[in-house]
Amino acid sequence: MSLPTVDTTVTYPSGAVESTGTVLHVQDLGDGTRAVLLDTTAVHPVDAGWPDQGADRAVLTVAGGVSYELQDAVVAAADGSSLFLGADIPVKKGTEGWAFTVAHVLPAAAAVQEGESVRIEVDGAYRTALSAGHTACHLASLALNRQLAGAWKKDVMADAAGNPNFDALAIETSTIAEHGSTDVYRLGKSLRRKGFLPDALLADLPAAEAGINTILAGWTATGAEVRIECDGGGLTDMRRWAVDLPDGTVRIPCGGTHAASLKETGGIQVTLTADEGDGAVTLTMDTRCVQPAG
Repeated sequence: MSLPTVDTTVTYPSGAVESTGTVLHVQDLGDGTRAVLLDTTAVHPVDAGWPDQGADRAVLTVAGGVSYELQDAVVAAADGSSLFLGADIPVKKGTEGWAFTVAHVLPAAAAVQEGESVRIEVDGAYRTALSAGHTACHLASLALNRQLAGAWKKDVMADAAGNPNFDALAIETSTIAEHGSTDVYRLGKSLRRKGFLPDALLADLPAAEAGINTILAGWTATGAEVRIECDGGGLTDMRRWAVDLPDGTVRIPCGGTHAASLKETGGIQVTLTADEGDGAVTLTMDTRCVQPAG
């Protein structure tokens, strides 16, 4: 079969951990692995553009009951004649004439044939842990922005809750872990030119940390439902993380997986640390679910 011409249908936004799909394309990658493309999958892949959440752990089972453990799952793109994986993708999502797909990476010896039906089973416990971590990450970023709302002397872009978006303006890296996340921010000249006053944060970091945790405690105590709002079922269709907080509903564009409610996080707490170097301060926010469900 030829390379796919439409995006993979993905079912993980609804929480699915099992799926059945048809193999559209198999391609050896030259490093002892091969990419298997399906029309439908429950596997969440890592995105090279913003790889904050890693790939699901999963098993692919072919006819006859032979199973193969995925070595990786990454976003790939095809232009009808060539397949590009991860950082090698030369175009933006949604580019006309390109199909974006999930590449299930298996050992090169895996006997998977184009045209056959295969079953996907995702490690549910690992998915749940990452989903809780991702939900905690979003909530912590909103709490951080709210805590620092008074630390600006200029108007800047707002976050989903209407507060100055420190998270978006200062973020360097974000890494989703099981039941938590680590976000690294740079407080340099560029941020100060935008109007941020670093001393409002750094003069009393423990107070800022305590303030964020107080905000988080109030939000998580509501146990609010978390929703993933989808504009379609394709890999590149817009999806938004949505939750009703006491001051209103917030929505954040997000392609990851999430807990079904704030109750599942078991409470969220952050720890802030700051380090100086290279003419800027690096702020690290470690976020952890206190007693996550499951």
